[in-house]
Amino acid sequence: MRLMKDLYIKDILHNRVATSSCSTMGWIKSKRTSKQTIFIDLCDSTGCIQLVLEKATLGGDIFNQAKKITIESAIEISGTINDTKNNREIIVNSFTIISAATKHFTPELRSDFDVFDEKYTSHILSNRHLYIRNPKLMAIQKFRNLLLYHMRTWFFENDFLEIAAPVLTNTTLYDAESTAIPVNLHGQSVFLSQCAGYYLEASAMAFEKVYNISPSFRAEESKSKRHLIEYWHIKAELTFGNLEDIINIVETIIRYLIEKLQQEKEIENIFKTLDTEFCLDGLKTPYPHISYEEAVSLLQENGCDIKFGESIGNEKEEKILFEKFRSPLWLMGMPRSVEPFPYVIDEKDNRVTKTADLIASNLCGELLGVAEKIYDIQMLDERFREKGLNKDARYEWIRDVHKMGCVPHIAFGMGVERLIRWLMNIPHVRDAHPFPRIFDRKFIV
Repeated sequence: MRLMKDLYIKDILHNRVATSSCSTMGWIKSKRTSKQTIFIDLCDSTGCIQLVLEKATLGGDIFNQAKKITIESAIEISGTINDTKNNREIIVNSFTIISAATKHFTPELRSDFDVFDEKYTSHILSNRHLYIRNPKLMAIQKFRNLLLYHMRTWFFENDFLEIAAPVLTNTTLYDAESTAIPVNLHGQSVFLSQCAGYYLEASAMAFEKVYNISPSFRAEESKSKRHLIEYWHIKAELTFGNLEDIINIVETIIRYLIEKLQQEKEIENIFKTLDTEFCLDGLKTPYPHISYEEAVSLLQENGCDIKFGESIGNEKEEKILFEKFRSPLWLMGMPRSVEPFPYVIDEKDNRVTKTADLIASNLCGELLGVAEKIYDIQMLDERFREKGLNKDARYEWIRDVHKMGCVPHIAFGMGVERLIRWLMNIPHVRDAHPFPRIFDRKFIV
């Protein structure tokens, strides 16, 4: 057996082989047998190709080994490339078992079944460590990889510095610590990070344009299609800007990502594998705006039981907004009662903050939030008192940042899985994460 694999199935399928002879390794997706011939579909991370094993070529002993080999076993083969009328295959002349699979799963791991069908959900989640091999779930992760590559490229090309923010923190962003996940570290009570915002804020006063892509954690008791306990967060902050600036930046980023992803060679095969369509709604900028107050009135007119100061976001409310605009939508001026303390109070209406949520099209709900962040120490202290944090010493370091030449700054925060769900038209954020953590479900893996 070779120590290093140097030829992948995509190389064989796309004529990247110098001769008609080839050797490669992979896993058995399926197998069909007869007395004299075995057909095996061999897969690796790049594709799938048919193998033809003839008893007359391999000899009885090797042929019988191949006949008994189980689905998902890993093998190494050598052979001759053969082009038929419909496909390319390999006529095998050497067959070696690397590792035999000893368990059987239904549906088979790499089989073409609907991984999004709710009847399979529990089974797939319980065996995610194996169903990660499924072509549909693999396609989503390939998309995720491309998306994050282009996201980092945009930041790099626009002079943003990546900041490695801590995952362990002694301060929480959201008002209720009940949504934070506590950790006891050497006798000190700390939390898994809900957001890198505090650290980006401090870093922005040095580097001006900063970002972070890392996990965030919420112990929120939600079973909605857009909530995970652990999710990946794209956060960015920059100095000397206002709400309109950060809205324009976000729209530019989304348009950039979609355009770059459309150009990727893999995209067509990714969406063909998933049997979905790339959501291109984000290309149509600028997105329409509606104030929070206007949205509340619209929802009340359509029978929703909502009052000013309450969050907007259940499926009925989102459907009403979607049917009116049929587009990504900026929900402007979120109420101070539901927004965290670091965001600027609107001087024109002190009931609301200078923030906006981007509501995705296709009933995918809130995608991200943008904000002007407080730089004035007096306003910060007012918000601390309002949230009952004015006597909490853990937040003193945040006050320090605001007492040392803090300048106007703006920020956005976007969930990676929510963005993937929206762009890929898949039903749940759990499908966008390789190993999802979901409320009210025991961790098996």
